[in-house]
Amino acid sequence: MNSTINQQTKPPYIMLVVLFIGAFVSFLNNSLLNVALPTIMTDLNVEYTTVQWLATGYMLVSGVLVPASAFLIVRFTNRQLFITSMVIFTIGTAMAAIAPNFSILLIGRMVQAAGSSVMGPLLMNIMLVSFPREKRGAAMGVFGLVMITAPAIGPTLSGYIVQYHDWRFLFEMILPLAIVSLVLAIWKAENVMETFKNATIDYLSVILSTIGFGGLLYGVSTVSSNGWTDPIVLTTLIAGAICLISFIIRQLKIEKPLLDLRVYKFPMFALASIISVVNAMAMFSGMILTPAYVQDVRGISPLDSGLMMLPGAIVMGIMSPITGKLFDKFGPKILGIVGLTITAVSTYLLSELQIDSSYAYIISIYTLRMLGMSMVMMPIMTNGLNQLPTRLNPHGTAVNNTAQQVAGSIGTAIFVTIMSNVATNKGESLMATVDPTSMTAESAKLIEHQSLLAGIQYSFFIAVIVNIVALILVFFIKRVDVSDEAIQKLEKANEKVDSVTN
Repeated sequence: MNSTINQQTKPPYIMLVVLFIGAFVSFLNNSLLNVALPTIMTDLNVEYTTVQWLATGYMLVSGVLVPASAFLIVRFTNRQLFITSMVIFTIGTAMAAIAPNFSILLIGRMVQAAGSSVMGPLLMNIMLVSFPREKRGAAMGVFGLVMITAPAIGPTLSGYIVQYHDWRFLFEMILPLAIVSLVLAIWKAENVMETFKNATIDYLSVILSTIGFGGLLYGVSTVSSNGWTDPIVLTTLIAGAICLISFIIRQLKIEKPLLDLRVYKFPMFALASIISVVNAMAMFSGMILTPAYVQDVRGISPLDSGLMMLPGAIVMGIMSPITGKLFDKFGPKILGIVGLTITAVSTYLLSELQIDSSYAYIISIYTLRMLGMSMVMMPIMTNGLNQLPTRLNPHGTAVNNTAQQVAGSIGTAIFVTIMSNVATNKGESLMATVDPTSMTAESAKLIEHQSLLAGIQYSFFIAVIVNIVALILVFFIKRVDVSDEAIQKLEKANEKVDSVTN
């Protein structure tokens, strides 16, 4: 595990194309099911608290497996890992497509997650070793095109399918794409990263990370339905926190950690990771709050609500490669400042949404927010990874993915709880002003919409504050020196650290 992972002299473009196809299918699958949950709930006759496990279970499996991706990437060849991941993902997709009941559908969904969890870290690591540091911005911009655009177009595509086809078509459509990706991988995939057969895994760390991350993710994902004071929620959160603290302490003490937390000794990586965590909380809030406003307050159909978000997805797709090239030229600070300023302003405008805001206004503000976000995530993350020695790339990407997954989940739970509490209080105050004898179904519905709108507005305002925190942190970012002299100095310093550690 302490051996050097060499930088490639020539990018393996064929391998990258194969990986991009597989990653696109995987990332698209992440958000494809959200709009379809109400339809599945009705078709399979399950409650909302049950059907949401199609999203929660997927997130739990991913959150538990991502920390192990650093070990998997250095232990197995990228060809073995990608093909195995695609086989597992394809099996899960097939199970979900033919599922006769909810239990089989949930199992299929979780098998999908097991296959796709390593896809992002694997692709990112291959990108890092395939391109020199001074050209990583443009390369990671293309990666961002896949990572951001695929989930962004998911709601639009899902809305169309749910409105005109059976929900099973969501999986039937993904299945041939997964098979094509698998066949291409078997045919054209090549090994571009070194592996270390003597790499070992610390099983106690696996157990601690599974309980730690799993407990936290399960606890925060059930808060919206059970509340923060629910005994099960509290138990899983406390157990998760204790195991996570134990996991962190163990990683700092053992010789070959599951996640090498020494990546946080590099200041620009540590700062980039903190900014990404804060930004992920605000970003995930928008993914929950915007559909809630569009569909539940305004009563817009799944297809139309998906179409309203499509311009934002297109803007992010167009901007990702452009942002990558701008990063190579200007560095991360100016992009981060401009991007987070746009994000904060647009989020504030979302907090001012009214019950009669025009479609054009909603689309414009949402698209503006997506523009801001497209300028932040990949540049800041790439700058942080640029400071890491090549050997620590797998651990850096695993740490980033895990931190963002947990932060996004916690952020979602917090914002949904805020929305629900404010909506409840607003509803009670509005009901107190109405004569019960004059209450009609129409007036009750109006109060419900006004209450939910108040909750969404307040949650977006809190998201503005979170965005401002990230914006302040960006001012402390320094562009990492990627000159040959600086990189050689970095690698030599890392070799000394390893020799002392061993």
